[in-house]
Amino acid sequence: MSITAVSEASVPALTGDNSFRLPQAIEPDSRSARIRMDGIVKDYHTPIGVRRVLNDVSFEVEAGEKIAVLGRNGAGKSTLVKIIGGVEPPTAGVIERGLFMSWPIAFAGGFETTMSGIDNIRFIARLYNVPIQETIELVDDFAELGKHLLLPVKTYSSGMRARLAFGLTLAVAFECFLIDEVISVGDQRFQRKCHEELFIKRKHCAMILVSHDINIIRNYCDKALILKNGRGRVFSDLDLALDIYHSL
Repeated sequence: MSITAVSEASVPALTGDNSFRLPQAIEPDSRSARIRMDGIVKDYHTPIGVRRVLNDVSFEVEAGEKIAVLGRNGAGKSTLVKIIGGVEPPTAGVIERGLFMSWPIAFAGGFETTMSGIDNIRFIARLYNVPIQETIELVDDFAELGKHLLLPVKTYSSGMRARLAFGLTLAVAFECFLIDEVISVGDQRFQRKCHEELFIKRKHCAMILVSHDINIIRNYCDKALILKNGRGRVFSDLDLALDIYHSL
């Protein structure tokens, strides 16, 4: 049986409850074609007290612009990406989203795991009002999961879930992509495929990119945000930003 020939009847009814947790892309507001973060604070409550991961972080990304987010492990990079993408709320601060924004690429924690991969694709296609069959074919071709798409997502490895999430992200015409070390997904051939889809075919899109790959940062980013001890500073001089990053 062809992967793309699964019956529409196999799709569960959309109940409107909270069982589907993949974060919705945040549609642009009416202010301007940019992403603006102003005074973002993020606190976590722990058994030993409040831990402030981000403290008054501000930056802007214009349409088509690409910014690298740099910092040591634990600096708050992934937390910032989740806040921008709506996966987590900030404790304080203002987020202005004037671009149609993706969830964090390869974010695989929000699938309905009892549903098959193909049913998750159908649900997301309906949610974002994109052609269902075309979306199935695109994700099937990109993710290379074959008949595994017919199985419940709970049976997938973490890499398989990441491939499914990546393929779904590419199926929607987002204006800004959130990327958190996604190029590390899969083998070298698949990583080259990810690179082609993101940085070549979608070079016109804005991106917020967390990466340790200096070549990607130098080749594609316009500026860099460096995070240290919860604070952030933007540098338009990439060479200076990378020198500072290497000294952290």
